[in-house]
Amino acid sequence: MWSGQPHPDEGHPPPLEAVPVSWKSVGSCRSLREPPGGLAETPAGEEAPGQEGPAAAQLDVSRLRSSSMEIREKGSEFLKEELHKAQKELKLKDEECERLSKVREQLEQELEELTASLFEEAHKMVREANMKQAASEKQLKEARGKIDMLQAEVTALKTLVITSTPASPNRELHPQLLSPTKAGPRKGHLRHKSTSSTLCPAVCPAAGHILTPDKEGKEVDTTLFAEFQAWRESPTWDKNSPFLERVYREDVGPCLDFTMQELSALVRAAVEDNTLTIEPVASQTPPTVKVAAVEYGSTNTCALSGLARVCRHRIRLGDSESHYYISPSSRARITAVCNFFTYIRYIQQGLVRQDAEPMFWEITRLRKEMSLAKLGFFPQEA
Repeated sequence: MWSGQPHPDEGHPPPLEAVPVSWKSVGSCRSLREPPGGLAETPAGEEAPGQEGPAAAQLDVSRLRSSSMEIREKGSEFLKEELHKAQKELKLKDEECERLSKVREQLEQELEELTASLFEEAHKMVREANMKQAASEKQLKEARGKIDMLQAEVTALKTLVITSTPASPNRELHPQLLSPTKAGPRKGHLRHKSTSSTLCPAVCPAAGHILTPDKEGKEVDTTLFAEFQAWRESPTWDKNSPFLERVYREDVGPCLDFTMQELSALVRAAVEDNTLTIEPVASQTPPTVKVAAVEYGSTNTCALSGLARVCRHRIRLGDSESHYYISPSSRARITAVCNFFTYIRYIQQGLVRQDAEPMFWEITRLRKEMSLAKLGFFPQEA
């Protein structure tokens, strides 16, 4: 009975342990293994069945070892092939990523160039538009200045022509009517004075000149002229300035002080904001307009004074669709104040290019119109 256990070699699995059994049992097991025909003959050179345990185990281990080595070699070859494939795919993906990154960089560069060109073109268009606008505004300002100068000259000429009548001829237009002492020697052609000198003969004493009355008997009020000069140096709409405060107190306020106080305040605000519209009664709203304008009063009652008067005009305040019928007297008062504010705006905008003295006399004339209008004097064509 072989009961001993051999020591396992290095690198080899230990053999299976032998279980001690009796010879009888071994014989019985052997008899069971044998074919039914009897005991098989043992070939020569082979060990007995009871003595082949260690050799067979060692042979199985070597077979397992060789098979595991083959499996390992095949597994390593398969892994190498998979690694090689993965490396090739990774290389292809890297090349694709590099190509896409180059495309992205090219697109970003083109986008930046396009954006820069668009901004440059936009700035160029804005500069050109600003230059054109500045040139247009300059031309408009010059044109308005010329128009204002021409209107002033026409007004002066009309004044000279109107004042020359058969009953009271203008001696400046007809020098032959002057006495010999006043006419003086007449040698050669006469030299006519300018319109501004005939209208404004007085000079401010602050400039070092002496005030002298002209031939019409006008003379500059030094206090009023000083207030106007102080305002002209910095023209604003501040009602607290001495010049505008006086005009509002003495002319504008009384001229726009109507019986209907609430409507008078609205009219005054619209005149100051330059949003008042005066329309003839004949220009009715066309029938195609969907929303009819609300009209207050009638053609026989003035909405400002409340008196029974023939109203040939109506006013509209700002963007409102409401109309108010006004009498010729009320229209003359509103028109006089509007003319004064219009001239003040021209001075403030720098459109009146005259000396302080002609501007002062024009303002005085406009104040005179307001004074006459508030007293009830108005032209018949109104």
